[in-house]
Amino acid sequence: MQRCMLSFVNRFAEQRWKCSVRWMSSAAGRRRALRSAFPVLDLPLQPIQRHVYEGNLRNSSACLKKYTECSEKVRKGGGENAIARHTKRNRKLLVRDRLRLLLDDEDFLELSPFAGLGLPYGDISSAGCLTGIGRINGLWCVFIANDATVKGGTAYPITVKKQLRAQEIAIQNRLPCVYLVDSGGAFLPLQSEIFPDKNQGGRTFYNEAIMSAMKIPQVSVVCGSCTAGGAYIPTMAEEAVMVHRIGTIFLGGPPLVKAATGEEVTPEDLGGARLHAEVSGCVDHFAWEEKEAFDYTRNIISTLNFQLPEEEGEETAKRKAEEEPLYSSEELLGLAPQSYNNSLDVKMVVSRLTDGSRFQEFKARYGTTLVTGFAKIHGHLVGIVANNGEMSYEAALKGSHFVQLCHQRDVPLIFLQNTAPTAALTQSIAKAEKNSNHLKAQGSMMSAVACAAVPKITVVIGGCHGADSYAMCGRAFDPNFLFLWPNARVSVTAPGHAGSLLPPDSEQEDEQKLNRKLQEESSAFYSSGRMWDDGVILPQDTRKVLRDCLDIIRQQQYQMSTEKLQSALLRM
Repeated sequence: MQRCMLSFVNRFAEQRWKCSVRWMSSAAGRRRALRSAFPVLDLPLQPIQRHVYEGNLRNSSACLKKYTECSEKVRKGGGENAIARHTKRNRKLLVRDRLRLLLDDEDFLELSPFAGLGLPYGDISSAGCLTGIGRINGLWCVFIANDATVKGGTAYPITVKKQLRAQEIAIQNRLPCVYLVDSGGAFLPLQSEIFPDKNQGGRTFYNEAIMSAMKIPQVSVVCGSCTAGGAYIPTMAEEAVMVHRIGTIFLGGPPLVKAATGEEVTPEDLGGARLHAEVSGCVDHFAWEEKEAFDYTRNIISTLNFQLPEEEGEETAKRKAEEEPLYSSEELLGLAPQSYNNSLDVKMVVSRLTDGSRFQEFKARYGTTLVTGFAKIHGHLVGIVANNGEMSYEAALKGSHFVQLCHQRDVPLIFLQNTAPTAALTQSIAKAEKNSNHLKAQGSMMSAVACAAVPKITVVIGGCHGADSYAMCGRAFDPNFLFLWPNARVSVTAPGHAGSLLPPDSEQEDEQKLNRKLQEESSAFYSSGRMWDDGVILPQDTRKVLRDCLDIIRQQQYQMSTEKLQSALLRM
């Protein structure tokens, strides 16, 4: 029975992937997109909305201050002493300097930059590694780059989680992956949270094997220590580059050798670049310095079998420039709700994200607490699903219908999530019947979202609470990307509504204690520190982030060969 279930799950996953590729290939076959004349959402700020707008703006300023503080903190890495030791004594480049040599430009999409902040075992800046998606020779690639200035490059549980999420994004979007390895292995005092379980350390190597089988290219650059489990990363990549003197690969370093055998050996003799390039064959390219290593890596990426579209002509660029939203993206700061009761019409948010502020609404008069419809973002046709009040029975049915429609037409979905702070209470028989109908409709929408074989991007613009967040493609429903605005709240119920979770005879002190806990644990920065999302983004940057995500998702159509033929069994 278990084997049958496993077979079914594998077939279902394969079917979803093939549907996604069908969407890509159909897009590739088009020479010219259909013309659209979507209506314009002409929604300027009204005087009656001014006081709510200004309250939201003040809250956004406070959130921006917190965002800036966190950004500055992670930029410092492991601190001044660690940076000096890394650059002067070890003569290595800092991780962001390495990315400047690897990527075409600094305009890359960084993932979960605040991961590792505010954890029980201390602050681990950027979880000890930078992950993101940037262009190498014009091709979007995932990068996973260790920062050895943070805790000596040792891997904490949050480090492993961040690396696995980057690999998951590479698999989901079929993106080449580049590993910049400079790691001292696992942080042993927390080994029970790093080593034994399914989605812990060993999963990194499992993913490498699966990605290779899926023909997702992987390149590893050894530009520092590559000790213990980290030693498998370059040996399992398709091609590996190693830097002379600073790069080493071994399961146990010189101190371990001395302790075991009494023999003294240098890191270079034990596992340096010369040894692995000339004797063991573990690496494919020997580099005298880091710049040469990244030149090798860029050249390797240029050998991948992708055919990118030609550069856009001036007319196309001009047309896209003319299709900017009618309203400034800075106005989104005043539309980011400080609480659910301070939410303005979500169509105002939509009009500041879409090309020309155009939006073709679907079922405009039905289930009005959920806004659904089609729009374009930097030329990409998308379906938008946005909360505009409590998710009613009618709204959930409408959402289910629209999500299935986008699945049928192979249109990517964008969810703008701002769910009600708490579930509706059952206070009468009539209310119980209404809530039961709501549950059925909500379950229908959850099923539609889970089974829709199209790319999905979720942006939490306000609250992310309760079961409504699942229907709006929360983290558990596997969106391609999920981002939070700094004002966002993520919890089972919103702060101030703890009473809905407690028995009627609970003490007021218990309710206050739970509300304080919700206040602390629901913030966007608490969420991002634990990697419940792919990063906190500023409201005014949302349109650009969505454009990058849609470009990244579409790239898989340019890979010339994705089918893998089975090889004959070789007995060696």
